[in-house]
Amino acid sequence: MTERVLKAIGGYKTNINIIELSGRRAKFILSDVSYAFANALRRSAIAEVPTLTIDDVNIYENTSVLFDEMLALRLGLIPLETDLDSYILHSECKCEGGCPQCQVSLTLNAEGPKVVYSGDLKSSDPKIGPADKEIPIIKLIEGQKVYLEAIARLGKGQEHAKWQSSICSYKNMPTISISKCNGCGACAETCPMGILKMDDILKVTNEIDCSLCRLCEDICEVGAIHIGSDTTSFVFNLESHGSLPAEELILSSADNIKEKVNRLKKCLKELS
Repeated sequence: MTERVLKAIGGYKTNINIIELSGRRAKFILSDVSYAFANALRRSAIAEVPTLTIDDVNIYENTSVLFDEMLALRLGLIPLETDLDSYILHSECKCEGGCPQCQVSLTLNAEGPKVVYSGDLKSSDPKIGPADKEIPIIKLIEGQKVYLEAIARLGKGQEHAKWQSSICSYKNMPTISISKCNGCGACAETCPMGILKMDDILKVTNEIDCSLCRLCEDICEVGAIHIGSDTTSFVFNLESHGSLPAEELILSSADNIKEKVNRLKKCLKELS
């Protein structure tokens, strides 16, 4: 992943240190970049990576306690597994009214008594379905029935929050320096993150977890501890809701930034 991200953002001057990388979570340190680039990567991950989300619902029968609008809203918030290679943005498709290239149909036919879960949705595309099968949609009692068709389309979070692909945040890399410590241990007791340990001497166990609250600085009477931050190094935390793997989200975010830069270069070249 590191190699492709570096290529996407345009060079090898940037350093990436991956701390955690799993299906839905990623934590890494991005160094030698500006605040502007760090925020661009965050915004791209949240709002510019397309995902499939239920955008339209045709309700043929609903005798449940929920109004049609409330039922449709719940369906729109269910994360769907997304295949970016098989679908294009609905806004970019030349079809009229939708086609298999820009949308996928999911049906729900349930009758009580039962709890209806996201896994009860049946997709017309075997590759597309709810990212989590155990999301409760509605509880039906005896005699109640729901029969509907949901249309999922590819969109971006900048258009509507239901298309947001992830939660992404960053902070400056903390720096902690200690000098002339008298060994009172007050800072270790105050630290809410538990990263300061007092043995024979004061030790920092995991600098990256520092929240930069500076409570340890405030309580230290001799001024032995100083909390700072590296303004060119950022700790990123990304969590996918399941539509796309965390790794693919990061790579797509970097690709989006590179594409924007290339478009800007092209426009400037045409103007010059």
